[in-house]
Formats: sequence, structure tokens, C-alpha cells
Amino acid sequence: MLQIGPYTITNVNLTSHIMKLSTKALEKPDYIFESSWEVCNKVGGIYTVLSTRAKTLQEAMPDRIIFIGPDCWKEQDSPYFIPDETLFPEWQKWLKKAQYVHTRTGLKVKVGRWDIPGKPVAILVDFQPFFLEKTRIYTNLWQDWHVDSLHSYGDYDEASMFSYAAGLVVESLYRFMKLRDKKVIYHANEWMCGLGALYIRKHFPSIATIFTTHATSIGRSIAGNMKPLYEYLWAYNGDQMADELNMQSKHSIEKQTAWGVDCFTTVSDITAKECQELLDKPVDFVLPNGFEDDFVPKGAKFTAKRKSVRKTLLQMANCLTGCEFSDDTLIIGTSGRYEFRNKGIDVFIESMNRLRHDERLKKPVLALIEVPAWVGEPRLDLLERMKSGKTFDTPLESPMITHWLYNMNHDNVLGMMKSNDMWNRKEDKVKLIFIPCYLNGNDGILNMPYYDAIIGKDLTAYPSYYEPWGYTPLESVAFKVPCITTDLAGFGLWANSEKGGAYSEITDGVKTIHRTDYNYSEVADAIKDTIVEYSLLTDAQVKKARTAAEKLSKKALWSEFIRYYWQAYDFALRRCNERK
Repeated sequence: MLQIGPYTITNVNLTSHIMKLSTKALEKPDYIFESSWEVCNKVGGIYTVLSTRAKTLQEAMPDRIIFIGPDCWKEQDSPYFIPDETLFPEWQKWLKKAQYVHTRTGLKVKVGRWDIPGKPVAILVDFQPFFLEKTRIYTNLWQDWHVDSLHSYGDYDEASMFSYAAGLVVESLYRFMKLRDKKVIYHANEWMCGLGALYIRKHFPSIATIFTTHATSIGRSIAGNMKPLYEYLWAYNGDQMADELNMQSKHSIEKQTAWGVDCFTTVSDITAKECQELLDKPVDFVLPNGFEDDFVPKGAKFTAKRKSVRKTLLQMANCLTGCEFSDDTLIIGTSGRYEFRNKGIDVFIESMNRLRHDERLKKPVLALIEVPAWVGEPRLDLLERMKSGKTFDTPLESPMITHWLYNMNHDNVLGMMKSNDMWNRKEDKVKLIFIPCYLNGNDGILNMPYYDAIIGKDLTAYPSYYEPWGYTPLESVAFKVPCITTDLAGFGLWANSEKGGAYSEITDGVKTIHRTDYNYSEVADAIKDTIVEYSLLTDAQVKKARTAAEKLSKKALWSEFIRYYWQAYDFALRRCNERK
């Protein structure tokens, strides 16, 4: 059971906002165009959503699922994109010759494949030229949909120009491929793609439109500004809060897109409630985020990889702190975007602070915060020690961070550690280390991909305050690493639902902690107590918990969750047919 202000959500499951299937066969699309700022652009969790789902859709409709993303690489080669001139060759030739009918600017694209499992078609569009037409584009947006772009700043303009360009790509292909008699869907992700969805909705009513908000912009802003989101969710007026927090333009495009498309969706029940209250629009479907586990090593490879990663992590910790770490060291981690409160980084640090004073803890603990910050360069003194292969008994300067930051004196993680007097001294039972960079295999210190870093851990904790779904805990359990999360995360609610509505425990593979606007201290204690409990489990009990984590992850594979998308496609196509 989840309490949000006056709302009580009981027996939470992901179908509570999904319409029941009719007895008729589902309408299946012939083509799907899907746009996102994170297509071939790895910057956040939506990249994982799309890149893991792509294989399932590509198998169902080969080369008829077409992703559209921003061309952020210009003349450089993108590490996520494979050019392919054999895809839509006549269209590519025509684009290079023709001036686009609705714009004074030519439409410049790169056509190829997204370098992910399934290798789906991807089109990267150059949106920079459309800044010259920004005033006209925003004027039309106001006249057609009453979207307020007057208060735009920061990334709003960049996202909007990309979204407009993505809409033109769909229009151009739709015309060139003569798809009018086909069942076509345009799927836009997040407010950044709203403008294009509204453009298609107005000019091409025969294309069914779907909009997915992975988190409302105003909800995230309320939470990020230290305001209590959940207790007063029922009382907040989204438009009023957008004015107060200077979020008018982002909120406006998100709200109008939600109302304008054929099918409005989000990723969890908790965010569906947020949409209803802050956007004044109930969602049509909840589309939970699935996962693929093809890259999780099996059998002996898994064991060997885990042993190797643990050795590297413990060596790094020794070189940094000058403390020796035994093989039974409990390695714990948290990760995600650097949203200090929303992702629960603050409460994670506090729980580690309390854990080091808990007399019940008998094992040494190495805790890692893997969150990209304003990173400068790898520490050469640490790198030199690691290359030596020696064991050290003296700490380096600032023995709590692996890379230098540009803002060492103003970083939230380091600031909280210092205020808690957490200096990784030898007598501390818990050593907390900040790894402030993307683990892409080339960070200069660990040089291992993020998924390798997960496999070496014993336990993870993601005590989020604001988390529409939560890929990090799902990734953790996929690698047989039990995790701690909260019931303010969509994934935590789902884990509870899989247990029949009761709170999931660490022996189930996931520990879901009750979190509210005000119980920060209780959450910190709950994390601490869970880690102590886990450290006292027998080897057989640990193995059982790890097996339970893996079994739970299998229930969240895309093969299980993709059916919700087919229902949403059916809904959008039927709405589109009614309009036609």
C-alpha cells in the first residue's frame, strides 16, 4: 500500500491504468517512427529504455521501427551510430538535392543503424539550421496549440529545434514512401519531442501519435527544489507551480502534447498519478520499462568476471585509502544521475555514516558512489599506485575520490562527507569512495564498463525520493545483486506488486523501503539495518537472495512488458481511425 497525500494506492500493479483488451484483434502498426533526444545519444535512462526495447520491436517488424535522434556529433563519428547508405537510398539522394517544401533550410540527416542489439534503423538530424526559423516555429506552436515558448531558456530551444526537425523527417519519409494507406505511428518521448508530435498531429492526422513522459518536468522540479511533492500532490496546480519555479515553457509543451496526441503514456503508476494532478490529464496507458539480459555473463564467465572486478575495486580502494580489504569485504554501491536529493544520494551517504558506528556490523564495507559530476581528470597519484601492483598502508590526499573535480570545494557529495567527518580512516568500518565519472570503460582509473562494475558488488542501494521507474535497481538484480530501493520509485512499487502488495525484503532480492516527504532519518536507518542484516546472512542465504534477485529480473524482460506497447499502439491507431 502506498500513501500519497490523500491518495492510497493498494495492490499496486502495472496494469491498473491499462485499458482492458477488447475481444477484437489488436491493430498492429506497419511502421513506427520513434524520436528521443537519447537516440544514439547516451545521456540518461531513456537511452536504456529505447536501446533495450529496440531489439524486441526490430524482431517483430524488421526495419519498420525507425528511430530519430539529434545529430550531436557533426563531423565526428558517433560511437553509437553506423552509417548505411543502402537504407532509403533514393530518399537520401533526393534530400541532398531538394530544398524542403516547408522550410527555407535544407533537411540534413545521417541514415544508418543504431549500434545496439537488433541494429535498428536510426536517422540523426541536424537541427541547428532551424534556429534561424525559431520565431516562426514558436509562433505557429502558439497559434495551433497555445504552447507558451516566451519563457524558454537553457535546453528548451535546442530540444524544440530538434523536435521540429524530427517531425520534418517523419513528414518527408511519410510522403516519399507513400505511406498514407499504411498504419503509421509517431512515438515521441519526453517534453523534448513534444513539438514534433504536435506538428505531426496537426499536419498529418492520418499518423497515430503517442507521447510518453518518463517524468513530468514540473514534478521533477518540485522535488528538486526541496518542496514536498507527495503530501501536497493533490493540492498542487501544475500551471501555478510552473510559474513559481520558472518552468512555464517546458510544462506548457508537455501538457499540451499530453492533451493533443492520440495516446498519452507514462512508465509507472506513481507517475501516472503525477500526470493526472500536475498535467490535468490521466494517462491512457502505463508502459513499464523492461530490460534485456543478453549481455549478462553466464556460468563460469560470470564467476570469473565477478572475481576480476572485485579484485580491481578492492585494489583501487587500497591504493586510495591505504587500508587493506579482505576477500569478505561487502561491496555496496549507488549510481545514477547527479540529483543529490531526488536520487537519494544524500540519504545513502547518511546511512553509510551511521553504518560505520553500528556495532552489529562485523564485515568491512566498501561503499561506492558512481555518479557523474563535474569531473576534471583522473588522479595521476592513484593511477601510479594502481599500475605498481603493490599494496599500500598510507592514504593519498583526499582519500575519498578517484578523479579530481573542477568544483572540489563546492561538490555536494564531498561536502556532506566532510561535514560528517568521513575521511576513510583506518579505524572506519565503512570506507566511502566517490567515482565521479561515467564508467564507459575508459575513465582512466577503473577502465571498466558500468555493467562490469555492478557484477562485482554484493549489494546496491537506490533510495530515491523522485524516481518514475528506476533502471539502476533493475540492472542490479539482473546481475544477481540484491538491491535496496523505495516505494517512491516505480520499480519499488512493481517489486512490491510481485510479492502480492506486501513490502519486498532483501531476501526476496529487493528491499523496498517506505519513503515519504519527511522520513529521511528513518530511511537512512532502514538502509543501515538492511546492510547489517545482509552482512549476517549465511552463504546459503546470500545465494538464495541472489537467486531471487535474478528471478525477479526475468519478470521485467521486454518479452514480458512489450505487450503493453502493442496495446498502446492499438489504442492510438483506433483513435486515429476514428478521426479519419
